Amino acid sequence: MVLSIYKELRYNTVKAVEDLREAFSDMQKALPGFTFTIVEDQGNYISSAIGEVSNSLIGGIILAVFVLFLFLRRIGPTAIVSVAIPISIIATFVLMYFAGLTLNIMTLGGLALGAGMLVDNAIVVLENIFRNHEQGSSVQDAAVNGTSQVGGAIVASTLTTIVGFIPIVYLRGASGELFKEQAITVAFSLLCSLVVAILIIPMLYSRVYRKKSPFTGKEKKSVQLTGYGYFLERMLKYKTWILLATGLLMVAGWFMLKNTGSEFMPKAEVNEFYVDLQMPEGTQLKRTAGAVHSVESILMEISGEGLELIYSEIGPTSGLSSGSNSLFDDQNMATIKVKLKPKSQIPTNSIISALTAHFKDNPSFSALFRQEESALQSILGTNEPPLVVELIGEEMDELELISTSVIEQLQQIDGIRNIGSSVEGGAPEVEIAIDRYRAGLMNVDVNTLIGRVSDKLQGADAGQMTVRGDLTDITVKLEEITLKELEMLTVEIDNTKILLREVADIHLGTSPREILHNNQNRIIEITADLDPGHPLDQIATTIESRLKEVEFPPEYSYRITGEEALRKESMGSLGFALLLSLILVYMVMASQFESLVHPFTILLPVPLAVVGAVAFFYFQGKPLNIMAIIGIILLVGIAVNDSIILVDAINQFRKEGLKLKDAIVAAGQRRIRPILMTSLTTILALFPLTLGFGESSSLRSPMAWAVIGGLVTSTMLTLIVIPCIYMLFGQLGKQYRSNKASGE
Repeated sequence: MVLSIYKELRYNTVKAVEDLREAFSDMQKALPGFTFTIVEDQGNYISSAIGEVSNSLIGGIILAVFVLFLFLRRIGPTAIVSVAIPISIIATFVLMYFAGLTLNIMTLGGLALGAGMLVDNAIVVLENIFRNHEQGSSVQDAAVNGTSQVGGAIVASTLTTIVGFIPIVYLRGASGELFKEQAITVAFSLLCSLVVAILIIPMLYSRVYRKKSPFTGKEKKSVQLTGYGYFLERMLKYKTWILLATGLLMVAGWFMLKNTGSEFMPKAEVNEFYVDLQMPEGTQLKRTAGAVHSVESILMEISGEGLELIYSEIGPTSGLSSGSNSLFDDQNMATIKVKLKPKSQIPTNSIISALTAHFKDNPSFSALFRQEESALQSILGTNEPPLVVELIGEEMDELELISTSVIEQLQQIDGIRNIGSSVEGGAPEVEIAIDRYRAGLMNVDVNTLIGRVSDKLQGADAGQMTVRGDLTDITVKLEEITLKELEMLTVEIDNTKILLREVADIHLGTSPREILHNNQNRIIEITADLDPGHPLDQIATTIESRLKEVEFPPEYSYRITGEEALRKESMGSLGFALLLSLILVYMVMASQFESLVHPFTILLPVPLAVVGAVAFFYFQGKPLNIMAIIGIILLVGIAVNDSIILVDAINQFRKEGLKLKDAIVAAGQRRIRPILMTSLTTILALFPLTLGFGESSSLRSPMAWAVIGGLVTSTMLTLIVIPCIYMLFGQLGKQYRSNKASGE
């Protein structure tokens, strides 16, 4: 006996599952001889996912603190920045409470995503205070001057990161609703970290060091990276070649983007899958059960000790498969759920491949495989296969002929498996075609004849009777009869007895299991799954070229739907979000720097970051998906932070009277340490999100890898390319002003 239990919407899933486990434990004691086996548990996924994200958040914070100590080499400043993290997180919880947000996978993921960025502002402020203090300033002067020198830069960098998240809030569909909470959480955490950096960090530093003697220069100094100034001075001499190489790198990035491939959602390494078994229509339940038993034996042999559970549902009671009402009540259908142990050494895809090879030698039934989806994938994705080709037309016979040709073309494409059609396995039926001419000769009304035959075969209403106090309808009909007996069926009309075969032709036929419609047009759906390692967009392109070889009559057409349609829609929406993010970031920087030129300089790391993100997926042989694209959108606001800090310092030195080249070198030498510290803390804080196992990890890791790959390239190239482009713009501006002055 199978028992399905659903919770009410207002109750917590994890708590409901825990209470149910306790209830079943008590029932087990009260019912000796009975065994309760949990077949499906959604609470387990939620608990493990939240646990993994929480561990990633803690691990990221620890790594960020380690980077701080590595650079500052002192416990005091490191402890000050470390204190800023819990303060920012607690303040974020307060804002989340008033915004009506709860702790869930997405909000915790937002905190984990922003764990490294939580300390960025604090690092920039503390590093500048610490540098002033090392150079001989008093504690109070170092705290005041150090904060004011970088205040504008960290406000600008925080605002650009936040506005980079804004387009994600307005994404359409379920993805927008889910990532909305994550984006809002990150924005809250960044605002709190900005307040902490400006108000609390200077106060804590002055309190910690107020009674300590000034630095004498004999103490062990923090990491200074003095060689960068000399290196930068050398690079500025070759700025033309560096900018040319940067352009070539962007071209290479475009090439990689075109050849990387894309998919809708990342495929999780799940340990569950379904086998939808279909015997020939008309197969009796007992024979279907025998086929299921043989498949179960094969599964146990292939899986070995890695098998945890096999659960089968056979016939009309099947609840795991989509099923449909046929003439034989689906007695030929069965669904087998296979669950592997978490640490099974045999991957799910390997078992499916082995079963597919075995089923090719057994034409007595067909099998389709479905891999279990996580809760998040089910919301963002689709229950349909990745590829669905809809054939659209009027006549079913013509559509079936076209579908045969289409299936033949699909079978020739590498990377496609589980090809199925909505017209396969039609139900056998007895067709009674009444001959109106013969009926007319015998003076028989056709509609009356149809009614009489229907009453005999399907039953006629004969009133009601009381059974145990309840009224029950009485239906009178013939017992099951053979085809021969049907031909000899006697129908009485107007006191005249007529044999059915005298006025009708009777023969066996086949009817489709279902007739699908879309926008009032009849359609046939051809579905297919992808083999691992084959990007969805590239397979869809191949299908498009193959379908051009199929002849479609006038008014007959096709379209590709399923996950491919969702992928196209999502990529278009995310592309617009990326463009909007760039515009918003430019507007913020233009108002901050009161210049239309400097924002272009600052935005240059964005394409460099995109190159790094795409390169990671290209060299790993992994397709881009919406999680990775969202990571690239986040890069728009994150990647510019380093260049904002650098350009702001250059502008300050130029205001102090330094020449263009000297200002660039001095700013680079002063800002190299906070740039590396903030980038490393963000990268290392994100790194735990890429680790772990299970569905939650596979969903969050593409976003984290995209940000990490982009930050690595943008940080390295920011320290070389931004000074070169700033100097080039500075020289061009000087030349323009000189020409304008001479023209006047």
